[in-house]
Amino acid sequence: MTYFLYIIIFILLGIVLYLVFGKKEKGLADELKEIRKELVESREKNMESLQKQLEESGKIARDATIHIKDITAQLERVHADSQHVKDVKEQLGKLTDVLANPKQRGILGEYFLETLLKNVFQPNQYKLQYKFKNGEVVDAVIFIKDKIIPIDSKFSLENYNRIVNEKDPGRREELEKLLKQDLKNRIEETAKYIRPSEGTMDFAFMFIPSEGIYYDLLINQVGAVKISTYDLIEYAFKEKHVIIVSPTSFYAYLQTVLQGLRALQIEEKTKDILAGVEKLRKHLLNYNDFLAKLGTHLGTTVSTYNRAYKEFSKIEKDTARLTEGKEKVEPVEIEGPRNIEEE
Repeated sequence: MTYFLYIIIFILLGIVLYLVFGKKEKGLADELKEIRKELVESREKNMESLQKQLEESGKIARDATIHIKDITAQLERVHADSQHVKDVKEQLGKLTDVLANPKQRGILGEYFLETLLKNVFQPNQYKLQYKFKNGEVVDAVIFIKDKIIPIDSKFSLENYNRIVNEKDPGRREELEKLLKQDLKNRIEETAKYIRPSEGTMDFAFMFIPSEGIYYDLLINQVGAVKISTYDLIEYAFKEKHVIIVSPTSFYAYLQTVLQGLRALQIEEKTKDILAGVEKLRKHLLNYNDFLAKLGTHLGTTVSTYNRAYKEFSKIEKDTARLTEGKEKVEPVEIEGPRNIEEE
């Protein structure tokens, strides 16, 4: 009995354990299933998120590539510009070296002068490096009929630059005096080419190849320094008959000279035409004289002819008397030539 009871208790205990652990296993399976479902959903969400991130990363990478290309192109342009600036700087340095040399600077001024003359005149209307009888040479001359206009390219840049760069008032005042004296010397050097005995006009051009310097001279200012230079311009024009010009003002003067040359050419052609007309008038007068003489000779001839016929009629009458004939010859009157003036 007791043994049977134990068996029953054991069976009941097994049933209880089965029921307890079976429910737990079923609950655990459900939980695992839920967890698996959540993991799958989470993985899918993560995959979608990762896909979006990858797409955004790809777009960012493509944009970055484009930006890198643009930046590279800009850097290349900057490099090219830098090289160009470097080349320009080197060229400016060379130009500065040229301008620092007075002889080379003079050659450059003569080149500007030659370019202006070429743009305005024909090659036979001007000449560079014109030599006078005493061997002195002026930079250029312009031929106007049987006269010439001397042109000299002169300006000392050293004193000008010294004044611009000088900060000390006392030293600057000394440099101003040097500049004015230098300008006066250049004016007098240009004036010596005015030689009417050698066919020059009574004036000459002093060519300053810098527009800025010429403007400073006109307004009595060199850089930021006020100096009295206008009296030198008046001195040049009134006393030395030297006209100071810049490239722009010189071009205007050249145009005026060119118009004068054209007027002279027209005047020469007009003179030729008038001379031709005068020759034609003389020829017509001579022709009229010949016609008048011819008319006179023809009148004399006709008059003689008519008188001859009258004499012939007298002979006919005398013959008729002798023969007692009745027929007679009527003389034919010829009209004399009309006077040319009557027409």
